[in-house]
Amino acid sequence: MNTDIAKGKWLQLTGTVKQKWGKLTQDEVEQMEGKFEVFYGKMQEKYGMSKEKARREFNALQS
Repeated sequence: MNTDIAKGKWLQLTGTVKQKWGKLTQDEVEQMEGKFEVFYGKMQEKYGMSKEKARREFNALQS
């Protein structure tokens, strides 16, 4: 996925991400800026989910 497209999608989804995963701070969400690997890592750290589960959860938001 193109970096600009990823950042654009991230901006569209930040509100939903913050609502669904309240353990993520505003700063953490802003630092991710469409860097999905960072998102997956934070989900592993804060929620104990696998990278694949984090990927599925995020993809489900886009549906």
